[in-house]
Amino acid sequence: MSTEHEQEPTRVAASTSDRPSGRGEGPLVKESGMNLETHGPHWAFTDFDIDLDRYVGEFNEQVIGAYGQGAGAGLPADTGIARSVVPPGTGIFRDFSHVAPELPRFLAERCVGCMECVTACPDTAILGKVAEEDTLARTRADIGDPTEAADFDAHWLRTTKFHELYAKKGEKGGMFAIYVDPTKCKGCGECVTVCGSHQALEMVPKSDALIETYRARYRRIKDMPETPERFVARNLPVDLMLREQRCLLFVGGGGSCAGCGESTAIRMLLAATGAHYTREEIGIVAATGCNTVYGSTYPYNPFALTWTNSLFENAPAVAMGIRTRWEQNGWHKKRLWVLGGDGAMYDIGFQSLSRMLASGMDIKVLVLDTQVYSNTGGQASTASFGGQIAKMAPWGREQPGKIENRKELSNIALMHPNVYVAQTSTAYVTHFVQAIREANAFPGPALVNVYTTCQPEHGVADDLSQEQSRRAIQSRAFPLFVHNPGRGESLKERISIRGNPAMTEDWPNDPKTDKPYTFVEFARSEGRFAQHFNRDGEPSEHLLATQADRLRNWHLLQELAGVRK
Repeated sequence: MSTEHEQEPTRVAASTSDRPSGRGEGPLVKESGMNLETHGPHWAFTDFDIDLDRYVGEFNEQVIGAYGQGAGAGLPADTGIARSVVPPGTGIFRDFSHVAPELPRFLAERCVGCMECVTACPDTAILGKVAEEDTLARTRADIGDPTEAADFDAHWLRTTKFHELYAKKGEKGGMFAIYVDPTKCKGCGECVTVCGSHQALEMVPKSDALIETYRARYRRIKDMPETPERFVARNLPVDLMLREQRCLLFVGGGGSCAGCGESTAIRMLLAATGAHYTREEIGIVAATGCNTVYGSTYPYNPFALTWTNSLFENAPAVAMGIRTRWEQNGWHKKRLWVLGGDGAMYDIGFQSLSRMLASGMDIKVLVLDTQVYSNTGGQASTASFGGQIAKMAPWGREQPGKIENRKELSNIALMHPNVYVAQTSTAYVTHFVQAIREANAFPGPALVNVYTTCQPEHGVADDLSQEQSRRAIQSRAFPLFVHNPGRGESLKERISIRGNPAMTEDWPNDPKTDKPYTFVEFARSEGRFAQHFNRDGEPSEHLLATQADRLRNWHLLQELAGVRK
């Protein structure tokens, strides 16, 4: 992890404009005998110190370019990778423009500036920016081609949020634009889906000419000054993504599946944390899983901050060691997050997690709850729902999918002494961001369990990650709740289930059918439960038993929160 001195932090370069050339005199890596606590501007390892800025520059020159041209085993030995180091933010060089047949197109006249598409995008491929009109005029004056100038103008609009409300106060309003990075977009269409009733985005077929147009537009808008702070509403979580340097700490270029629910959660976690802490003050310990695979597909690293990955089962224990060292160094302000999925937190790593929660240490955990071991082929876990069809839990005459009960990790976590716990969803942006903020502020262990759709294993379309996450909340499959020990002594004072629809009822009503939206209705929308329905659409007894289990869990949370009728 990072060992920079607090008074003289290493600058972690995260964009091409920030990165040095890497040229200079002297060895890049040299023998060490220095005190790590006083030797600030270097990344330190057991036997060597690496000058991070020089290493990043030389890595970009010698490795990234060659790798992009097809070099592999023929590359020269790299000192950093020999010590398992991939520089931060190298994912920006990865090009996915050949992956999908479509790209999203922005329809400016329909946009209201809600930023939901920017927040939901798992690949940092769609971005928003607000600019003052004189800034736009200067940029436009540098565009010589009339067609390019017209394209530039068409992407900027006056919205109530960023222009009219300021004009009413006698201030200069801002112009708003949505723009797409074609090299990061995987064509999942998530942005189009979350745009919903506004329909300000649509998917269109790719062509070489369209990609080049998108590239030019992206470079032009990206190179403009960052959104002025006065346009960023601190009480609106969706506006976090306008603070590019501070909050866009997951730069894209990760090898995740199209529409990955995990990536959206990680981006939102880093944005919410980056709003209050610099990137030098944030560290991540990642348990082996999908997040470490798409986060370190050599030589591309989508993280613009320091992270390390450990074994499947011991990430919390590694975090305890890092936190201890940080405290010895006086780095009390730093935020340390552990990332892990079902196996790392529910199953093989549960004891390590429990020990960390009981330690009282200032460590935060984000559980990426996909209800399945996605990274190793889709096996069932104790996070899987009853009846879920997966590897190790097949459908057949003898076994109707998973027959074990689901472990309620969040319920178990809140029984540890003085632990902040939140169960949340990226589809409920305000609830998610508030949970991250409260976890960061809590003086002790915190666990945030987030529902993360896994498209291939759940059997849903690439564009439905947020929609399925919302359905999971509505159907009581994965209820929202927060347990904050700072709110009082009793569980009724500590636990809140606000944010759930119809929180005093068994089931909310589906406005489309005016019937209760139950777990069975949620299961109808996913392939992993498809065989539990007969030709007439009637659910199996096993699926009805799972629905009853979900309702019992909901009743328990209602009772603990003091809202049970």
